[in-house]
Amino acid sequence: MTDKNIRPLGDKIVLKPSSEDEQTKSGIFLPATAEKEKPEQAEVIAVGPGRKTDEGKLIEPSVKVGDTVLFQKYGPTEVKLGEDELLVVSESDILAVIE
Repeated sequence: MTDKNIRPLGDKIVLKPSSEDEQTKSGIFLPATAEKEKPEQAEVIAVGPGRKTDEGKLIEPSVKVGDTVLFQKYGPTEVKLGEDELLVVSESDILAVIE
């Protein structure tokens, strides 16, 4: 992470995409920099306080910093913070936590 901090608001969650090299079925390694679809797996690096109901009750997020999650491919907003390329999603865009 950079020397800057990021604090998401509401139910927003900041993700750092996995940047692992990928191996094809034939054994060829594709570096993380190769042109391919956006990753669907990422690490949670910051979590907002949660979503407020119409009555004003705070519903805390069900993910925490350090979780590895699956998210909707076209849901995130891409942001750059220093040298890091991050994704910002709503909690509803997260599909699952990988344990």
